[in-house]
Amino acid sequence: QVQLVESGGGLVQTGGSLRLSCAASGRTFSSYGMGWFRQAPGKEREFVAHISGFGRTYYADSVKGRFTISRDNAKNTVYLQMNSLKVEDTAVYYCAKYFRGTIYDVSGYEYWGQGTQVTVSS
Repeated sequence: QVQLVESGGGLVQTGGSLRLSCAASGRTFSSYGMGWFRQAPGKEREFVAHISGFGRTYYADSVKGRFTISRDNAKNTVYLQMNSLKVEDTAVYYCAKYFRGTIYDVSGYEYWGQGTQVTVSS
């Protein structure tokens, strides 16, 4: 069992920045990939970014060049640095532990955090 706790969400103006954190329980954090997803009202949960256990990163086209995923294995924490935020980035952001299969879909993940709200105002 892995527990994930997100933090760092909030209200920010267009063009601003936020850094989300996701703290994971367990001893084998460094061995598995982690992902960030987001869900806006009335929409399905969508892929944002993924980082493998080796540190290889993947991004959705909509956030490429603006968001950066990273991890600190000593702290069992994964981060999402979000810059140049847009109104369309408004959503609840979730971190998740990768299990198997595609990294781009929710089906590839087995544990989820409770989510943190990010609101970008114009």
